[in-house]
Amino acid sequence: MNNFHLPYHLIVQEGIFTSIPETMQDEIPDLEERKTIFVTEANLKGIFNEIIHKIMACFPRSEMYLIESATYDSAVSLAKYITMNDITVVIGFGGGTVLDLAKFAAFVSKSILISLPTTLSNDSLASPVAVLGTEGKARKSIKCTIPDAILVDVNVISSAPERQILAGIGDTVSKYTALNDWKLAHERKKAHVDDFAYMISKMAFNSLLYRAGAELKSKDFIKKLTQALVMGGLAMEIAGSSRPSSGSEHLFCHALDERFSEYVSVPHGIAVAMGSYCACKFQDRNLAKITGMIKEYGIPIKPSDYKITKEIFIGAWQQAAETRPDRYTILNETDLNADMLGALYDEMEELF
Repeated sequence: MNNFHLPYHLIVQEGIFTSIPETMQDEIPDLEERKTIFVTEANLKGIFNEIIHKIMACFPRSEMYLIESATYDSAVSLAKYITMNDITVVIGFGGGTVLDLAKFAAFVSKSILISLPTTLSNDSLASPVAVLGTEGKARKSIKCTIPDAILVDVNVISSAPERQILAGIGDTVSKYTALNDWKLAHERKKAHVDDFAYMISKMAFNSLLYRAGAELKSKDFIKKLTQALVMGGLAMEIAGSSRPSSGSEHLFCHALDERFSEYVSVPHGIAVAMGSYCACKFQDRNLAKITGMIKEYGIPIKPSDYKITKEIFIGAWQQAAETRPDRYTILNETDLNADMLGALYDEMEELF
């Protein structure tokens, strides 16, 4: 049985960022008195300067830490700084890059972690995994802590570009193929399926399946998307791995990031949604669900829109399994020949 940790709070509310100590008072009565480090990046400091000032005013013993990159070394350096300065609270304010680094630093330093996302582009706000850079352009998914509180300010999320919300939907779409890959690995005795984690991840997918056409920046939809992304993160925490949310579609994304980053740059949620369309075909599953969600929400997954050529597309799929060789997926049973992948590329170019 896997031991797991759940957050004290998950709140989606306008203005929640300026009442954090009061919100968490029942769980941590002296929160505002603790030494706190506020982790963000320079461009967000410029965009949200007034909000950041108000948040830090709630923590008189706080200091700001601006990150430059989300690498393993920088995360360890931050963890060392936290430990050496007796800091006990870490607040991550930003997107996936900031939140991943804050999560790992809090995990290593055994600090309280509060996640304040500025975008809903992926499940980093809640997942127990930090994706950090290692050697060169390689990135590694490292198990860490899940936040003690996840607080989402509707006004902040609404100010983000719509494409970031679409990326978050894309990340949720990818659970459809990730779960199928997990089940396949279980059938081949390559992985164990935790039924409860599987159910929660499937619920995350289903929660957005029938909501296409919703106003993406409405308070109601932001709440639903937050819940879907958090459910994905909790499913990983319960399973003790990222398998409830990561399958062959994520391996395609990793290949783009690690092998072709000098040519293309695709937001994570968009890349995994792109990969899900293909993985669904490899799995011989119901393609209508994937296609319907992608089209009705308007998730932009046409490969050439991101300078993904046919050659890069083929190469990414052929190298995908190598990025995580210990992860058994449909790619282990698929003939990824260039002709088939080339035809799939053409199909996507025409369809999307």
